[in-house]
Amino acid sequence: MTLGTLLKQGREILQNAGIAEWDLDAWYLLEYVTGVSRSQYFLDPEREVPQEQEVLYRQMIDKRSTHIPLQHLTGEQEFMGLTFKVNEHVLIPRQDTEVLVEEALNYVRSGMDILDVCTGSGCILLSVLKLGEKKCRGILHGTGVDLSREALQVAEENAGRLQVEATFLHSDLFAEVQGQYDMILSNPPYIEKAVVETLEEEVRIHEPRMALDGGEDGLDFYRKITAESVQYLRKGGRLLFEIGYDQGEAVSALMKEHFAEVRVIQDLAGLDRVVSGVYCG
Repeated sequence: MTLGTLLKQGREILQNAGIAEWDLDAWYLLEYVTGVSRSQYFLDPEREVPQEQEVLYRQMIDKRSTHIPLQHLTGEQEFMGLTFKVNEHVLIPRQDTEVLVEEALNYVRSGMDILDVCTGSGCILLSVLKLGEKKCRGILHGTGVDLSREALQVAEENAGRLQVEATFLHSDLFAEVQGQYDMILSNPPYIEKAVVETLEEEVRIHEPRMALDGGEDGLDFYRKITAESVQYLRKGGRLLFEIGYDQGEAVSALMKEHFAEVRVIQDLAGLDRVVSGVYCG
C-alpha cells in the first residue's frame, strides 16, 4: 500500500460519510500516523506504508467517518501557539476563544491572582499564565474551577505538559472558591438549550453537554457568575467573558449592574466575542 493510494481511500471514505473537511482531515490523519509531511508526500507519493501504519490509519479514518472529532483521535489541539491535550470530557479549544486570552493579556501584571471559572481543559488559564508571565516578566497565580472532575484531570495534565504552576479546584462555580482575585475569566456554557440539539454531530454528541448548555436563553451562567463574582474580585479587578456572537448587548446589560467600563470586543470576523468590565467596589 502506497501513501497515495491510502490517502485516496481515506478521502473517499470521509467524503462519502459527509465529513465537512474530508480532504483536510484525511491529509492530517495521514501525517499524524506516518509522520510524512505534505511536502514529503509530494516528493514520493508511491512510498510504501508499513502495515502497522496502514492499519492504524484505516482505524482512524473509520472512527472519523462516524463524526468522532479529529482532535479526539489525535488527543491534541493547538491554542495560542501551545499544544493542549483534549478528550471527550472537555470542549475542544477554538480559535474564537483566543480573543478572550488576548484581551486578558492586555491587563496582566506581576503578582496578579487569576481565577478561571468553567476551566475545562485549562486552555484559557494556562495560556494566560504561560504567556502573561513572559509579558509582565513576573509571577502570576492562577486557579481554575470546574464541576467536572474528569475535565480537571485534563487541565492538570496540561499544566504539567506546559510546565505551568496552577491550582485546580472541583467546584460548582464559586461554591468552593475562597479569597479574592484581580481577574476572573470565563468561557461558560452559553448555547440556548433548544439550539444544542441542532449543533453538528461532532459537537452535539462528542463534546460535553454540560459545557454547552447555557439554559433557555443561553444566559444562565452569565447571570450567576456576574452576580457572584463581585464577592471574589478586588476593587479594580476585572471580569472577562467569552460570549456568543449575538450576546454582546445582553451580557453587557447584566454586567453594567455591577461593573464599570463595560466593553464588547470583536473577533477577527467583526463579531462580538468578549465582554469585559471593571469592579469598582
